[in-house]
Amino acid sequence: MAFEVFAVGAAFVFGVLARQVGLPPLVGFLGAGFVINALGPRFGMPTATGPILEYLANFGVLLLLFTIGLKLKLKQIGEPHVVGGAILHFILSIALFTPIAWLLFTDDWTVALLIGIALAFSSTVLAAKMLEVKRELGIFHGRTSIGILIVQDIIALVVLAIFAGKLPGPWALLIFATPLLRPVLFKMLDLVGHDEVLVLLGMALSFIIGGVGFQMIGLKGEIGALVMGLLLSTHPRASELSDSLWSLKEVFLIGFFLSIGMSGLPDWDSLIFAIVLGVLLPLKGILFFFLLVGFKLRARTSFLAAVSLTAYSEFGLIVAAGIPAAQEFLVPLAIAVSVSFVIAAPVNRFAHPLYERLQHTLARFERATRHPDEVPQELGDANVIVFGMGRTGLAAYEALEEDGKRPVGLDADTYKAQGHMEAGRNVIFADAEDINFWNSVDLSQIEAAVLAMDDIEAKLIAARTLRAQGFTGPIVSHALYAEHVARIAEAGADETYLTMQQAGRSLAARAVEALEPPAAEA
Repeated sequence: MAFEVFAVGAAFVFGVLARQVGLPPLVGFLGAGFVINALGPRFGMPTATGPILEYLANFGVLLLLFTIGLKLKLKQIGEPHVVGGAILHFILSIALFTPIAWLLFTDDWTVALLIGIALAFSSTVLAAKMLEVKRELGIFHGRTSIGILIVQDIIALVVLAIFAGKLPGPWALLIFATPLLRPVLFKMLDLVGHDEVLVLLGMALSFIIGGVGFQMIGLKGEIGALVMGLLLSTHPRASELSDSLWSLKEVFLIGFFLSIGMSGLPDWDSLIFAIVLGVLLPLKGILFFFLLVGFKLRARTSFLAAVSLTAYSEFGLIVAAGIPAAQEFLVPLAIAVSVSFVIAAPVNRFAHPLYERLQHTLARFERATRHPDEVPQELGDANVIVFGMGRTGLAAYEALEEDGKRPVGLDADTYKAQGHMEAGRNVIFADAEDINFWNSVDLSQIEAAVLAMDDIEAKLIAARTLRAQGFTGPIVSHALYAEHVARIAEAGADETYLTMQQAGRSLAARAVEALEPPAAEA
């Protein structure tokens, strides 16, 4: 237990330090793992992860994949740019990395091939974590990235089964019967209420039915957790279940990033291996970009998806650990994965500003055709624009309609926008952080703007760009945290309301209203 306490303390210190220099805390957790591995023996600590951290890491990955499943739609995984992009990238990556591994690191073509396969995958955990932090899991490029990662994970399971000689038995066919569980799972979610039992349901589905259950039929628990989430993704309370697991998942994932950092210290050969792969890392993203553009996606979507996929995968470590011929490269691969995380995390954070700088160069590669992620150019006869059509945006939209205004809602989630349109609302798929949207849309009839997105960066970009476009009408925003109010005002918003504070004031006003005696009848 002393070791786990020491490890969690180190993770806290390095996570805070990483945040202070503008890096995601997960980079600090990786650094803490390396420091524990290097200095732990001097304090009587082991260099390998203890059982508690191993459980935390495993639980964190299962919960992450379960919550990803809750936000996915099955038809999204079968889209041509997802399946085609994942398979073609896998094949081309092997063709790229295998000869490099053979020339630089081994004279055994089989081992070189296994290294190439391990490097062909992208990190599901890092991509999902970064997209979730930026609240982009539901946005078109986020859904594209997650869909590609799921296809990659399925490929990884097939590769592992072939090379390790562990083909799933006939019981694995039960995966095709899992849709029969949906009515039972829906009923369970209806019954659990809104308290801690809801959290326990999420844990049971991801750890027990998904994790242990799928292992019993010869499949990986990670796939089981994802499938359980997918089965519940169409339930009205799927988002509530995902939100209830947020903090728990975050704590468990600390164990995962610590374990990656503690997987081993490099010798010179491992260090050279990691440095070479770090230099080659951009090729992974470049390949994704051109493949997605080839599937008719816009340059912006292709770039943002490619950036989120540009990191070597923890699944590559699983593949290497499960195949005897590749185990000598397990530590070098772990170092390479860690290095790719350190490079990819800050690049992901600044992906939107980076695209704005490269926009004119990258846009030249777009295909001259209609894109599935096309941005709107006309807003109809709307005179108020509402950015973000979640619960807050929907409430604002309906209030504006009741007041006789003509609102138009914008949302970067294609499925959410489609759902609103089917309900008869004037809602369009568009992303406030998309410079192409701002360059093409006509705002001449818009008199006011409401910023109802949760992501602070999206609100800041929307406010600044509206003012830069010459918009002089009122910009009204909501804020989740008090420290965001001044930033949103500086970006150009006229009024910013703290959501919970306003809810409290509305409740108080209703209470005062109820206490006032009824007016005397004339």
